Parts: sequence; structure tokens; C-alpha cells
Amino acid sequence: MSFIVTKDIERLLKPETWIRMVADVAIVNLSLFVGLAVDYLIRGPLGVAGFQGHLQAFGKWWWALTLIALPTFALFGFYTRGRAYRGRYKVLVVFQAAAVANLIFAFCSYLAPASAHFPAPAILFTAVVMGFALATARLWAYFLGKVDAAKNEPNFTKAVVSATEPASVVVIGGAGYIGSALLSKLLDRGHHVRLVDTFMYGKEPIRKILDHPNLEIIEADFRQIDIIVQAMRDRDAVIHLGGIVGDPACALDEEFTIEVNLLATKMIAECAKGFGIKRFVFASTCSVYGASDEILDEHSYLNPVSLYARSKIASEKVLKQLTDESFRPTILRFGTVFGLSGRTRFDLVVNLLTAKALVDRKITVFGEDQWRPFVHVDDAALAVATALSEPLETVGAETFNVGSNSQNMTLGDVGRMIKRLVPEAELIVSGSDSDRRNYRVDFSKIENRLRYKARWTVEMGVKQVMEAFAEGLVRDYNADEYSNVKVLTERSSDFIKTDGAYLRALVEGDPNDDFLTQKSSLQ
Repeated sequence: MSFIVTKDIERLLKPETWIRMVADVAIVNLSLFVGLAVDYLIRGPLGVAGFQGHLQAFGKWWWALTLIALPTFALFGFYTRGRAYRGRYKVLVVFQAAAVANLIFAFCSYLAPASAHFPAPAILFTAVVMGFALATARLWAYFLGKVDAAKNEPNFTKAVVSATEPASVVVIGGAGYIGSALLSKLLDRGHHVRLVDTFMYGKEPIRKILDHPNLEIIEADFRQIDIIVQAMRDRDAVIHLGGIVGDPACALDEEFTIEVNLLATKMIAECAKGFGIKRFVFASTCSVYGASDEILDEHSYLNPVSLYARSKIASEKVLKQLTDESFRPTILRFGTVFGLSGRTRFDLVVNLLTAKALVDRKITVFGEDQWRPFVHVDDAALAVATALSEPLETVGAETFNVGSNSQNMTLGDVGRMIKRLVPEAELIVSGSDSDRRNYRVDFSKIENRLRYKARWTVEMGVKQVMEAFAEGLVRDYNADEYSNVKVLTERSSDFIKTDGAYLRALVEGDPNDDFLTQKSSLQ
């Protein structure tokens, strides 16, 4: 609550807020003058004396209406972006504010001596004119803002599925962080999407598209082979985003992680191949590179330092084993993701540090010299859509790092950037971190081969999170819904687990072998 109040005060002190207030003062007084003029034309008396009387009324009362109107508008959220004022009923709220201001004005006029009363009908005319003028000004500002945003914000152009693109797609695990950003892109392009998801994080992340005519939902566990067989029928491509994501979440239960991340991937890929589906896009991670002082590309030595990375490497090996002319999967290794999507996370470093800066007024950075390759969640989704749209000859049986060379940054760089954007927050650098990951990644391949270019910078993502807090879209960044670990802690007991010793063997061995060793064979 204190954060919201503080942000309201900060908005009131901004120059653009004062400009809006000055504009509103002009509208209020113009409305008062027009209201008097209408009253004069309708009621009279005609002649110089009547006109002068109305001018005198304006001169006596304009300041009072101004002093009443501005605080009233502020209480209705005009200058602090109150929830009602931001919503779909914004125009109605504007008219309500105008009506309340004029009612208070009428009451003040009533309390004045009879000789000084403001013409009552003129108050009604003023209220009507004021409401329309304020609403028109805000609609016009909204339109100009949209035009400006279209020029300056990332522009994701809608298109139509080309003849070379798969028309029908199965998306496994599409209601999560990246999936909720991806689905709308696929639907906008005209793809028919069949979504398979347990909705562990609920359906709120995809609420806006739930009724889309090209979206079919199968609410089920994607480890069930009968469900996957049902989902694969009449499909042209598969996008596999499902899995336990992140080192802390994977560490909660190793057997469960391997079952979900590896065994399910193998089964899904085999089903896709069995149905003759050549296109298979798999979500992997740059965490497979682990720790290195070199700039790494898709051929670099793999040095995983977590179960999450090992499970992804093992899954990549499975896909390579299955690859032939009839099945040509594409592996996308995402950088460290940040930003907002339908299912936002605050267990990711950029989002978390920004939230802490805004709410706790502290930016605590562990391991400031550690490098990470950052990529916005929307750019991650864009990479998946791009891989789906490119000819199979270009993306089939290929691995691509997903991100931008310019967004390789140290954690210290991120902390200092957030400090610059939230200067009132304290930057605390706290030595080394138990997280041993440290890697810079080269993204030239995806940029050159697929003409892919990330649209978002880390700074833009930080500002996006800041705006979400400012508008009240995020209330408690510590809520369970924003954390993979917290959700899994609550729900992992709902799922069946298999033999632990067997599963652990699946991810052992040299991660750089071209194929799985006999010890970790899945046959």
C-alpha cells in the first residue's frame, strides 16, 4: 500500500502531470464560460446588461470551480491512474467526476449570499460541456499515445500462414511463461493450435484467447501417451515447451524433473515421428553451457552445472537420435528470460531485482561479475514462431541460441541499470553467489540464418515491469503464482513419479557425446 501511495505522489510531481492539470484548468474554465453563454442564449435577458451579468458571474466563480475540480479529478484517478480510470469505463468515470465537481460547485453557490448565486441552469450546462470536453481530450490523448507507441515500441506484425508453414500445430505446455506469449502470435498468423497443458498455473495466463475459434484445448498431463496420441492427429507441427523450468524448481524433486523433462520429451517426439510430423520445435536453454569465460556458440563445449541443464542436454540427445529425413527437430536454446507475459514470473533475475527495487527499495546483486545472455519473453516466443515459419530445409535438425549479442550483460550491469531507473533504491553488491553459471553466448546463427532480431532490451523490460507495478497490475511479487518453485511445492505431489535410480542414470555421462551412452540409454 505504501508503494502505491508513493507512486501516486511521484506521478503528481511529474511535469507531464502538471501539464495535464493545466489543460484541465483550461477545459474547466472554457466549460464554465460556454455554460454561461448557453444559459444566456436560452434564458436571456437579452441586451448588454444581461451579458455583462453573465461575465461578472464568470469572473466571480471561475476560481472556485477550478479549486473544486482539480482535487475532484485527482480523487477520481485522473492524475494517479486509478484502477477505475484505467479500465474500460474510463469515459464514464470522466463524466462522473465532472458531475461531482459541479454538484459541489452548486452547493457552494447555494451557500453564498443570494446576490452572488451562480445561475443554476448554467451549472447543468457547464457539467455537460465539461464532461464531453474532458472525455474528448482523453480519447484524443489515448489515440495519440497509441500512434506514438506504434512508432517507438516493439512492433510485432501480424501475418497470414504461408503455403510453406504448417497450418495446424500442437503446443505442449503452452499456458506457461513463454507459451502464453506465443499462442497469440500463432493464432494471429492463422495457425490452428491444439494446446495440451495441465494448467498448473491456471488458465488466467491465456484468458484473452480462451474463446478463439482456432484454439483447441486438451487439459491433461502431457506425460500420458494416450493424450499425446490424441493431440497429434491431423497436426503438421509440434512445439514442445512443457517441462520443469529453472534450477531451483528442478532441484525440488530430481526424479520428477527427469520424468517430466526427459522421458516425456522422448515419448512426445516418438509419437510425432510416428504420425509423420517432420516439424518439431523444442525449448532448451543456454544453461547447458554452464560456466565458461569464452563466448559460446552452438558448437561450444557443454558444461552443465544443474539438473535443469543436464535434463535439457539429455533431451537434445534424444531428439538427435530420432532425427532422420522424416523427423527433423529444431532445438532453441533460450537465454535468461525476462519481462512480462500472460503468466509472469518474479523468480527471474531481471524481474525480481526490479520488483525489489520498487517495493523493498533494495537491489541486492549476488555475483556481480557473472555473465548472462538475456532475452525478453516476447522475443523468445518470436523465435519459436520464426522457427515454425522458416522452411524446414533451413531449421530442420538445427540448434539455435535465442537472444541478442548486445544483451550479454553481467548481473552487476543489470543492478546498476535498475538503480539508474529507480534511483531511490539502494544497490547492494553481496559477493559471490552459489549459482556457478557464468556464460556469454553468440547469437549470430539465428540472426543470420533466420533473419531473427530481438526487439526488446533489458532496459525496456525493466521499464515494462515498472509500468505494471505503477498501474497496479502486480500487487505482491512474492505471491505463489509468480514462482515456479512455490507452485510446484504445492502441486508436485499430485503427479506420479517413477523409479528414482533409473531416472538419475538417464542424465549421467558426458554431456558432449553425440548420442546417449549405454548407461543412459532410453531403449
